[in-house]
Amino acid sequence: MAEAEDADKRMTRPIDTLLFDFGGTLDADGIAWKERIHAHYRIEGVDVPAEAFAPVFFAADDPLVGGLPDDADLTATVERLTGNLERELDRRAIAARDSARGRRVAQRFLADADAAFRRNRPFIEALGGRYRLGIVSNFYGNLEAVCRGAGLGPLFGALADSHRVGAEKPDPAIFRAALDPLGAKPATTLLVGDSLKRDRAGARALGMHFVWLAPVETQAAEGPCDHPVVTRLGDLRELLA
Repeated sequence: MAEAEDADKRMTRPIDTLLFDFGGTLDADGIAWKERIHAHYRIEGVDVPAEAFAPVFFAADDPLVGGLPDDADLTATVERLTGNLERELDRRAIAARDSARGRRVAQRFLADADAAFRRNRPFIEALGGRYRLGIVSNFYGNLEAVCRGAGLGPLFGALADSHRVGAEKPDPAIFRAALDPLGAKPATTLLVGDSLKRDRAGARALGMHFVWLAPVETQAAEGPCDHPVVTRLGDLRELLA
């Protein structure tokens, strides 16, 4: 906590705009989709190391970019992802394809995400009374439908989906795609995200403030940092007070 307070003292410029990552930030407490899906498959007995699961995940995930209907909500997205994962696990002879297992993984993932949405929604609504709000996400092209289905869409004035924008974080272009509709300036914007490589790097390139959302164990593995860190989205209350 002392580290976050020290970092907060450097946030001397006024903040009038908040940008959020989506996956791992608004739908979880700083854990990316790959790690969460991997954990659910391990529960199902598919106990492969993280480094072996990563290429399986990306082979299942990449076809979703531009491959989902614009109106696909989070349920449709995650079910398509787990369906692809089952095919990849079978193709690579890691585990025989099991559609029921894929559905169980999707259901648990979605239940966790729904709990995060219910927990975070009132806080985001309160922030909307004080700040311009936007989302910047490396996503599939259906971010608007996903946010609408989660009850978050009306709370944000800008949604920058990498597939729609044609640029991915940390490219400054995707952040400008959210800042410009909000009439916001980087110097008075705070970005909240779970990825140092994508979110922190992008924030620093544009001169935005940055807050890292990460579990305690992830923070410990990364070591000391020079920016505020929170373990839950609601912890922003202290930094923004």
